Amino acid sequence: MLHAIETTGLIKSFGATRALDGVNLRIRQGSVYGLLGPNGAGKTTTIRILATLLKPDAGSATVLGHDVGRNARTVREKVSLTGQYASVDEDLTGTENLVLVGRLLGFSWRDARRRASELLDAFGLTEAAGRLVQTYSGGMRRRIDIAASLVAIPEVLFLDEPTTGLDPRSRNQVWELVRRIAAEGTTVLLTTQYMDEADRLAERLAVIDHGRVIAEGTSRELKAMVGASALHLRLGRADQRERAQVLIARVLGDGVIPGTDPTAVTARLANPSQAAAVLTALSQDSVDVAEFSVGNPTLDEVFFALTGHSAEHPVENGQS
Repeated sequence: MLHAIETTGLIKSFGATRALDGVNLRIRQGSVYGLLGPNGAGKTTTIRILATLLKPDAGSATVLGHDVGRNARTVREKVSLTGQYASVDEDLTGTENLVLVGRLLGFSWRDARRRASELLDAFGLTEAAGRLVQTYSGGMRRRIDIAASLVAIPEVLFLDEPTTGLDPRSRNQVWELVRRIAAEGTTVLLTTQYMDEADRLAERLAVIDHGRVIAEGTSRELKAMVGASALHLRLGRADQRERAQVLIARVLGDGVIPGTDPTAVTARLANPSQAAAVLTALSQDSVDVAEFSVGNPTLDEVFFALTGHSAEHPVENGQS
């Protein structure tokens, strides 16, 4: 299998802080791959090394077979990076931004204008093409930013938390763009701390925490690490949560999945029939269950089970 990206034992430190602690990745060409983890886990540091913006302290990394250290110029010719914040010029119009990028990449004026027009149409920005970017909404800015990354179609596109701070409608628009880009053959490496984003977009995922990959696989494979089924409970009273967890652990053994919601409890089940025993135990002890359901564990619950904290919880003293 041809890998677009490979890293082996990747290590990077900033002073006394080790941002990456032996990261190993194998990413299939033409796929969407997700790096899932909290701020400070090492996601952005990994991206910056692969994009040749940082040098690793140890280990190796290749992009499309080219070493990011020895063949940095070749790698840069084949990749594009969209960071967490818009990099376009707010004092230029949408068209002017894309034409500028095209000219910097060596396009003729005619070709730069043609490519700008194509991208503005594809990203639904034609009507706003003549407006200054400073007048764009958050979702429009992310779209023009991604468009700028695609003026020259890259073989690998790095998207570093592309939907941070966007409203649900704008997030859905960016997701559709990512799917379209991947369908046209570009390998996409996506970093995110949003579970639903990773679940919907990525063919495979690596869960990264404190600079280490702690789990890797498809969304289904990662969820299977928690258990085939999960019992989701909503309690009527927050002060009963600790008691409920004790009772559930008594019935199931070590089955309670950590969480932060004071009225929610989730437990892994070996089989769905165990739910009845849990509900009986809670009822007999007068624990008020407002609602319950049995289903597959979510990626959020997987992350809690693996790390003991939320993906939106920042890692202390880390580099993102």
